[in-house]
Amino acid sequence: ENISDFSLNITDCTQIVVPEEVFFTVAAAGILENLLILIAVVRNKNLHLPMYFFICSLAISDMLGSLYKTLENIFIILCKAGYLTRHGDFEKKLDDAMDSMFILSLLGSIFSLLAIAADRYITIFYALRYHNIMTLRRALVILAIIWAFCAGSSIAIALFSYEAATVIPFTILFPLMMCFILCLYVHMFLQARSHARKIASLPSSTVHHRTNMKGAITLTIFLGVFLCCWAPFVLHILLARFCPHNPYCACYMSIFHVNGTLIMCNAIINPMIFAFRSPELRSTFKKMFHCPR
Repeated sequence: ENISDFSLNITDCTQIVVPEEVFFTVAAAGILENLLILIAVVRNKNLHLPMYFFICSLAISDMLGSLYKTLENIFIILCKAGYLTRHGDFEKKLDDAMDSMFILSLLGSIFSLLAIAADRYITIFYALRYHNIMTLRRALVILAIIWAFCAGSSIAIALFSYEAATVIPFTILFPLMMCFILCLYVHMFLQARSHARKIASLPSSTVHHRTNMKGAITLTIFLGVFLCCWAPFVLHILLARFCPHNPYCACYMSIFHVNGTLIMCNAIINPMIFAFRSPELRSTFKKMFHCPR
């Protein structure tokens, strides 16, 4: 929709449209899967740990992303049916609210991944002091600050999205945060072997170290999936803002629906990674779906 008529006239690229049924199916699956993660953590007291609370924060962000695409699709359907107009006051406020939800989802995902990365870093390199450094109360305070900042930023960006001064910091934040998280993981893996030698004399240190590294590998997978699913959409925002009339930009923006579907796929893939990599979550899911004797 961001492609102007001028752009359409100077490019031969055909806009790829994803069927609405696919949108709703993928979005519903993402919401249900992440809801299961939240229910599993709430029900299992063994999962009441800072790491799983940060994972719940990521799950909430994924749910918001799926909900945003669902509401946007409903909005488009109502516009096509004539129940809503594209330039009315109510429709503009509704559009701003949905944009704010999208930005909240993206920022929530980025900062949740950052919190998870920091938690894994402390777990690996400050294992003996982890429970003193990352207490449950401290984790909840961190999450409260993260979501307060994300909520305020999403409202401000949605209201002033027409200003380049607003769009540029938002789009720059994405690669900067991703680079920071990536550097954190690279440092973890480079120093892991040296750290393992230092604690080799401690009881069960090998098992503990392997468990921590497994968690680091899992979260690295999260980061890779997040980049693959969100980066194309962020690039779309940049191109739509700064070169909407360029034929190459217009050609890339013709896959807007595909990029939106990738965001919702991220919400489906993350819970699968949780369930596959976490024995505690797998055990909780089995208890949830199979009645005990």
